[in-house]
Amino acid sequence: MRVVLALLLLMLAQPAWAESARDRLVVSPAWVAKRLSDPDLVILQVGDRPGYQAGHIPGARLLMLSDIAAPSTGPEPLILQMPEPEALRARLAAFGVSDTSKIVVYPTREGIQSATRVVFTLDAAGLGQRTFLLEGGMSAWTASGGKASTEASVITPGKLSALKMRPLVVDAAFVREHTGKPGYVVVDARAPDFYSGARAGGMPSKPHKSGHIAGAASVPFTAVTTPDFKLAAADEIAAKFKAAGVKSGDTVVAYCHVGQQATATIFAARTLGLKVLLYDGSFEEWSRLDGAVETSK
Repeated sequence: MRVVLALLLLMLAQPAWAESARDRLVVSPAWVAKRLSDPDLVILQVGDRPGYQAGHIPGARLLMLSDIAAPSTGPEPLILQMPEPEALRARLAAFGVSDTSKIVVYPTREGIQSATRVVFTLDAAGLGQRTFLLEGGMSAWTASGGKASTEASVITPGKLSALKMRPLVVDAAFVREHTGKPGYVVVDARAPDFYSGARAGGMPSKPHKSGHIAGAASVPFTAVTTPDFKLAAADEIAAKFKAAGVKSGDTVVAYCHVGQQATATIFAARTLGLKVLLYDGSFEEWSRLDGAVETSK
């Protein structure tokens, strides 16, 4: 009886954020290499055509963020918005994604946030349990001895059922209603200079407002990732979210400039087992709506 009680106490003393969540989201070059011949493996290299032509993992397909973004409509369309479910299903199927696919995503030179945007989109499409990030991207692949191909991969369209979209994208009204609400923490994923108001984002002709969404905390995507396209150490990631006031069981509502950098912060939050939401319109839309902002030193 005492042994059982001791084990229970030991389990209760463990951190609430499970490290195993990271293992379910991130794979190594060795993991990919062992599965290259698996017909269910779909590898997506996120970037541009010159980067793809310079070298990619054998069998990888080139995916640009515009391939999985809603088309630009109207006089002032928002950048990089989630597409309609059927349009997204058709695009993913065109890349060879099927109902049985295991999907590995990795960045080239555009930064880890380009790959995590794809991972987030796949998670929102209900494919998150079969989607993985190759940590370190193409550089890690070649450093591990993996061969690079310069030949375009032949893609057989996949057979993908209707998507079961998850409600992971929220709008400005949701952010207003949940900022400061128990169980929710709105997080700004931009660089500290943008959060503080020292710099304003946006185009020179249409700059964003200075500062951050009133009540938002700061967890820059660069603080939870590394320049070589990897995640920061687990304890460092946990410390950043703790400093932002995030507790176990909370939902992180992240935003950035246009909804790309925030997905890296969201991905890091998922490795802690946290619930996540993306304000896809991000500060681009918030500025247009004249939402309440704050500045800080």
